[in-house]
Amino acid sequence: MDKSHLDIVLKAAYYGIVIITVVFVILPIMGVEPSSLLVAGSILGLVIGFASQSIVGNLISGLFLIFERPIKLGNQVNIDGNVGIVEDISLISTIIRTFDGLYVRIPNEKVFTTTITNYVANVARRFEYVVGIRYSDDADQAIAIIKGLIEESPMALKNPAPGVFVDNLGDNSVNISVKIWAPATDWYAIKTELLWKIKKTLEENGIEIAFPQRVIWIGNEQKDQQLADPDNPTL
Repeated sequence: MDKSHLDIVLKAAYYGIVIITVVFVILPIMGVEPSSLLVAGSILGLVIGFASQSIVGNLISGLFLIFERPIKLGNQVNIDGNVGIVEDISLISTIIRTFDGLYVRIPNEKVFTTTITNYVANVARRFEYVVGIRYSDDADQAIAIIKGLIEESPMALKNPAPGVFVDNLGDNSVNISVKIWAPATDWYAIKTELLWKIKKTLEENGIEIAFPQRVIWIGNEQKDQQLADPDNPTL
């Protein structure tokens, strides 16, 4: 059992021991028989039960999270739109520290019933670029340069193999799709590093990243013809 789930089990055992000790040890010493508390306890239990339905739901969901183990401490996750790192998993709630440094407490019932995206559950993760070059540039040369940079990167995985190919012909560029696999714990650093290297290396080899362009035709020719022959209205 990993540390995160061991903490939950220890907390549950701790509170269970405290309750049992109070009911069966401390109360008899004080002269209060546990049997005399049954009637009052049943009424109080009904009141507490209605008032704490969400707490019980969170508690049960926390126990299910122990057995299913979809997340662990330190995982990068997206839970109900909250993206960050799992800081703590208790019996009632889960704590996430967002990448902006915010503290987010999510009830376990919501954690268990919502969609969980765990970014590091698998060993490898793929990221993608779309590199648009000019139509006047050599796409084969650009692909060879990008493949060379991927080969030189020590953290880019060879299996699964990366993919570099012309994906589509856009309005202003030839779009090259780049798909790279990297370790899930380091993929973001590799993604940002390789993107800048690709841009710089392409430009050093005379291949420019395309940007939107428009060609404007001005109808001067028609105006010149009308001035030359004003008697012909079709010009």
